[in-house]
Amino acid sequence: MTGRAADRATHRAADRAADRATDRATDRARYDRATAAHDAPLALVDLAAFDANAADLTRRAGGKPIRVASKSVRCRALLERVLARDGFAGVMSFTLAESLWLARSGFDDVLLAYPSADRAAFAELAADPKLAAAVTVMVDDPAQLNLIDAARGGGREELRVCLELDTSLHLLKGRVRVGARRSPLHDPAQVAALARAIGRRRGFRLVGVMAYEGHVAGVGDDVAGRPARSRAVRVMQSAARRELAARRAETIRAVREAVPDLEFVNGGGTGSVQHTAAEDAVTEVAAGSGLYVPRLFDHYTSFSGRPAALFGLPVVRRPGPGVVTVLGGGYPASGVAGADRSPVPYLPEGLRYDPQEGAGEVQTPLLGPAADDLRIGDKVWFRHAKAGELCERFAELHLVEDDRVTAVVPTYRGEGRTFL
Repeated sequence: MTGRAADRATHRAADRAADRATDRATDRARYDRATAAHDAPLALVDLAAFDANAADLTRRAGGKPIRVASKSVRCRALLERVLARDGFAGVMSFTLAESLWLARSGFDDVLLAYPSADRAAFAELAADPKLAAAVTVMVDDPAQLNLIDAARGGGREELRVCLELDTSLHLLKGRVRVGARRSPLHDPAQVAALARAIGRRRGFRLVGVMAYEGHVAGVGDDVAGRPARSRAVRVMQSAARRELAARRAETIRAVREAVPDLEFVNGGGTGSVQHTAAEDAVTEVAAGSGLYVPRLFDHYTSFSGRPAALFGLPVVRRPGPGVVTVLGGGYPASGVAGADRSPVPYLPEGLRYDPQEGAGEVQTPLLGPAADDLRIGDKVWFRHAKAGELCERFAELHLVEDDRVTAVVPTYRGEGRTFL
């Protein structure tokens, strides 16, 4: 790059940074006006950003339906909102109790993404034809089928079943594994064998196959300040996509020999929607985090979303120059403990944690020049590291349009539902 070209690139980057700063300042002013009559702590969802993110997901899905991952939303009103849009169909749930609750609430296509050992819920499912028609359960082991049969009690409804394919990338003859430890079914022959076994068992009907490539969909490949790691992630993800596309296609061919009327093949996640949707074997993709766009989804080359879900904490102390204290804040996300699992102070810009304290159980000190412009009672807006886990901390979401709160809706917690 010539010196003149480098100067132009530097100016463009500076202009983009200035635009982002202006947008964030505008958003902060809107959120402050919208919630002026609402005491913090509180959580909000910017509906314009939420809808824009939904539109971007459908664009990337290329016409294939998107099943909404409920664990990343955890609010019935917002699940209903996104499912009313073209391009979205069905819910991917995270517990069997939640699945039954959603089905009783009018959601008629619920895929449970994880195996369950909830015997009482299986008995309820097997005894109710409406629930059995609406809910599909996940299995990857004959022992899970045995548990379900033992739990049925007097219920004799045929249960819809989905098999999960392990998507992890195995290198060096399996000695190196890249990806989450989920299903034990890695080879197409293993999946096909269990599909045939289900076909021979009364009380079950195999309707789908799921394969979630979390090491592609849930790992950012453009981490600021870590160019070497980002390049390594991109190389890994490219190899993983190629390997999985071939193995997934082979798996589905083998399963369809046993179950020609297989209803769906689900794959993907927010970070891999367009890649997974491009596979002929896949009939639908899953996404959820891309609606709220938490901080862990800032670092992708494949898409850029708008932060839609935030929480505001009130300034309650000013211990000295360059520091304020807000109420609450210790809301870590699941996963390997580390700084990336903490929420981040987002608005106003220029605030950071005290490295000796971090985000606290009851109070959180924040450092930086922006602290000197904050008064007692002002709100500091944060972004959670992950999506739906924010709703485990708040009973309500304040829905913001322009600079007004147009509705206050309950989260799962607000409805008395804490499934995990």
